[in-house]
Amino acid sequence: MSTELRRLRNYIDGEFRDAADGRTTEVVNPATGEAYATAPLSGQADVDAAMAAAAAAFPAWRDTTPAERQKALLKIADAFEDRAEELIAAEVENTGKPIGLTRSEEIPPMVDQIRFFAGAARMLEGRSAGEYMEGLTSMVRREPIGVCAQVAPWNYPMMMAVWKFAPALAAGNTVVLKPSDTTPASTALMADIIGSIVPKGVFNVVCGDRDTGRLMVEHETPAMASITGSVRAGMSVAESASKDLKRVHLELGGKAPVVVFEDTDIPKAVEDISTAGFFNAGQDCTAATRVLVHEAIHDEFVSALAKAAAETKTGQPDDEDVLYGPLNNPNQLKQVSGFVERLPAHAKVEAGGHRVGDKGYFYAPTVVSGLKQDDEIVQNEVFGPVITVQAFRDEDQAVEWANGVEYALASSVWTKDHGRAMRMSKKLDFGCVWINTHIPLVAEMPHGGFKKSGYGKDLSSYGFDDYTRIKHVMTSLDA
Repeated sequence: MSTELRRLRNYIDGEFRDAADGRTTEVVNPATGEAYATAPLSGQADVDAAMAAAAAAFPAWRDTTPAERQKALLKIADAFEDRAEELIAAEVENTGKPIGLTRSEEIPPMVDQIRFFAGAARMLEGRSAGEYMEGLTSMVRREPIGVCAQVAPWNYPMMMAVWKFAPALAAGNTVVLKPSDTTPASTALMADIIGSIVPKGVFNVVCGDRDTGRLMVEHETPAMASITGSVRAGMSVAESASKDLKRVHLELGGKAPVVVFEDTDIPKAVEDISTAGFFNAGQDCTAATRVLVHEAIHDEFVSALAKAAAETKTGQPDDEDVLYGPLNNPNQLKQVSGFVERLPAHAKVEAGGHRVGDKGYFYAPTVVSGLKQDDEIVQNEVFGPVITVQAFRDEDQAVEWANGVEYALASSVWTKDHGRAMRMSKKLDFGCVWINTHIPLVAEMPHGGFKKSGYGKDLSSYGFDDYTRIKHVMTSLDA
């Protein structure tokens, strides 16, 4: 007996709608491998409608005061708290994540981030007005950009949606947001919540696949395109946006080095690094997946890390003992498995290295040692619960290997030597350097990388500034 699938819908101009041509795609729960909903497979007509709604709403939203936008965002944050259990349920269906960890590790920071940007709305910064030329007064206006086309990923569907819409709305922009085609459920619920608070057209959601995202980025209406996703997707967005010189905000892949020196507290480092590497099934661009450990403690560290991996559990969302759930989709399971299956002969799988069960897309916590700098699994983003280990001989080699990849998003250094930690924080070519920790984020500090990890910042006042434009106004004192 078949179960009727729930129907998700686009949210355009203050109302829920099916795709104009009626096309849909099935949405699968990765913990079960079974479809639970359908979502619109939006095309040109849907994108046109959403963009028209956002453009029509922009002048009035732009002209609201910062205090009014702050009030709206604070209401959104309160509503997210009030409806947290609904959001958690939708996100768990989206991703298969553990229920308890979604409740404790995602809802509180999401709400805090919205409230941060509510405050940022009233803290616009620029040079003070003054006479920089005799007889003329100059001032700076910081203004919203316009309509923002935003594409969120599937690894943190709720939180990444917050990182997109909160600064955009706070700055006075209007939004057309596309969730991943595999994780639209929580974004559809967000639309219901946000739509009850902001004027129609200010916040719109268009579901669909990569072709839908391409239509959004290539559309003539948006003044900015923002994406969190793969390097390939980011390059495609940048190329498409270049045709009419849209602003582009890219938060892409990562391959975070974790540099562990010989004076490190090994038990504590192993506990923290294994959690930061396996959390969310390693589906995090800042995950602690590439460990570089000093040769003097290499064997002891690898043994402890393999033991920690063996004790780490993955499983169904309602199991309170699991650290992480499934990989998001069958293609991701195939990708992660492929990296391990193609390991060179000199590599050694110390723990894991296999799928878990035959229901859903679960993969075991995995540790691989014996690797060389040019190995595929060292150079490329796995985006799964796989930690690699290399042994380095000195600080210079650690820096060379840490920086020797195309990504430059996040990194960490583990040492009791303050001078060494400061030297490493200067030399590591990454947008974030953690010292004796890995992965904590706060709303007040920027998140974003260099090189093929993209450009632009999320969170912080820097992330807010990215959603504004600067205008110089000069007036004659003699007029």
